[in-house]
Amino acid sequence: MAEYWKEPARRALRADGLRIADLDTSARPGFHGDKAGGKRLLVERGRVLAGEQEKLYANGRSGDRRSVLLVLQGMDTAGKGGIVRHVIGSVDPQGVDHAAFGVPTEEEKQHHFLWRIRRALPRGGQLGVFDRSHYEDVLVARVHGLVPEEVWQGRYEEINRFERELVDNGTTLVKVALFVSLDEQKARLRERLQRPDKYWKFSPGDIDERAYWPAYQDAYQAILDRNGTEYAPWYVIPADAKWYARLAVTELLIEALRDLDLSWPAPTFDPAAELRRLERS
Repeated sequence: MAEYWKEPARRALRADGLRIADLDTSARPGFHGDKAGGKRLLVERGRVLAGEQEKLYANGRSGDRRSVLLVLQGMDTAGKGGIVRHVIGSVDPQGVDHAAFGVPTEEEKQHHFLWRIRRALPRGGQLGVFDRSHYEDVLVARVHGLVPEEVWQGRYEEINRFERELVDNGTTLVKVALFVSLDEQKARLRERLQRPDKYWKFSPGDIDERAYWPAYQDAYQAILDRNGTEYAPWYVIPADAKWYARLAVTELLIEALRDLDLSWPAPTFDPAAELRRLERS
């Protein structure tokens, strides 16, 4: 890995003090290989991630209540789905709790905005994945005025308290904001409209949302500034290069899992005795 990464991904990608307006979405922070090398590395690091995730799952089966939660935020076409397929797809699905948050249902609208989030939190031993998250309630809700300003303004601190609670209860948060350029988004939307196998991914509203790009930039800047904490920092990934975004998320997850210092759980039986029993059977 040292051949490609100049510094750990979480150091290169941490959002502290970052201004979205200055972000080069084609950049590859911390990485100095080319696309071919990055794709090869993604396969190698995917195997490493799978091994670390299996330890987490095995410990969960043995009663360990710790978990890791990957929060993916980004505008339409930013690559959230591709990360779920190509990064999370490399690990054991039994150990994954995945949730995608779209427009709230009628039932969800009757509850506090964190109600549906709490119901989807990863269980002990699980790698949780949120495709969009509680941050929709200070992004979309803010940009489109779905609630009064005093309501969404109060949610920033409420989210901080919620995330503090998660961390205190054993969940490691890996919060990732993916950014593509307006031109790159247009190219990806164009591809969806030109390929029948991509039609299902397109919504006419995706084009309408482009008119709100500056407002979304302001809303994203606010969550980086107000919800980037020591216990749950934000990581910003320039995502014009899909392979780089996937590799960066893979590295962030490996680092988070290794921080747990996991080992294989000890058996609750005598392996040698059970082997002798098996041979006699």
